Amino acid sequence: MITFGLILLLALLALSVSVTAALGLLSFSLAIFFTPIPLDRMLGDVAWQSMASESLVAIPFFVLLGEVMVRSGLAERMYAALVEWLSWLPGGTMHANIGACALFAATSGSSVATAATIGTVSIPEIKRRGYGERLFLGSLAAGGTLGILIPPSIILIIYGVLTDTSIPRLYLAGTIPGLALAAMFMLTIVVACWLRPSMAGTPPVTNWSRRIGVLPDLLPPLFIFGLVVLTIYAGIATPTEAAAFGVVGALGLALRAGTLKLKMLQAVVEGTMRTTAMVVAIVLTSTILNFVLTFLGISKSITGFIHGLDIGPLTLMLILVVFYLVLGCFLEGMSIMLITVPIIVPVVVAAGYDTIWFGVVMTLLLEAALITPPVGVNLFVVQSVRGRGSLADVMIGAAPFVLTIMLMIGLLLAFPGIALWLPSWAYQ
Repeated sequence: MITFGLILLLALLALSVSVTAALGLLSFSLAIFFTPIPLDRMLGDVAWQSMASESLVAIPFFVLLGEVMVRSGLAERMYAALVEWLSWLPGGTMHANIGACALFAATSGSSVATAATIGTVSIPEIKRRGYGERLFLGSLAAGGTLGILIPPSIILIIYGVLTDTSIPRLYLAGTIPGLALAAMFMLTIVVACWLRPSMAGTPPVTNWSRRIGVLPDLLPPLFIFGLVVLTIYAGIATPTEAAAFGVVGALGLALRAGTLKLKMLQAVVEGTMRTTAMVVAIVLTSTILNFVLTFLGISKSITGFIHGLDIGPLTLMLILVVFYLVLGCFLEGMSIMLITVPIIVPVVVAAGYDTIWFGVVMTLLLEAALITPPVGVNLFVVQSVRGRGSLADVMIGAAPFVLTIMLMIGLLLAFPGIALWLPSWAYQ
């Protein structure tokens, strides 16, 4: 049964069948061929109950929030302000790429939106300032991955729903690793420019007067972040309600900036509908598959098999890291999570690991999947925005940042408190 399911899934994906359709076909095939009970008659009720979760309503709100920030021009002005503040570091504008991605991630929750938005604004700087093109492109692809770790993160919402884990606790757990990873990305740029000074380019000339003058452009994303996150931890709002607050705040900022137009709103709504439909369809079929696997006892069988191997928790985690790295070379991050979480999380919990901690580790592994060839989504996003040259340039430029993500995972394995201290302190 397990072999049949694995072969069928791999065959469907190899035939370029969409992940949603592949998960749906796998669910129905397992239900029809391996149980005499008509599970297909129960799947409608399972689908309805899973989609009725209030937490999932936060997804379209956060997507809408990111769309408003992009279409209103607030993200572009934020980037220009960070150039003034961070360009003194070795690597110049590349640090603004990381800083802008981190700030935009704190409002959009989407990796693809983060990479596309900041890439559109910054790529002209490559020729203008003479930066090493590969490293510059790699900084955009890697910086974009911060969108799924720094709260509010759509990936962490879905992980929380699938594993019945507190989303506010997951948000707190992702905060310190997310900010630390952004700092490590910047350190990676400094080291690369120190080893090869030709990549550092010519940083823009600025002064304190200009830096102070652009400070107001940094306030909108900080305001949105505060509006969303602080309302959650002050007990004012649930994550879903906080996302709605964020949307209202972003619309207010767009109105104040004079960019809230009917045409802009139309583009915002269309983009939100496309992204939300894709995400929710995958979550729906993944939930159905989870129900079928649990009913057939597959998850329990795999857990029992791994226990029978008699390996330690650390060895198990290292095997899972390698497993996810290999899987990330062939599947998109969200698809990986939705396919594997129902099977892997019970094994991890049985080994004694915390589900909140593992959520952060898994998110970091999904970040690596976003920038590892041949199907790293952020690589294609940055190359698409670039509009010329070879995709290999982006792949090579992103390679040092994959190693940085691996270092962050190693730190979490050695010091779990990096992720667990903040939620433990907040909920003590």
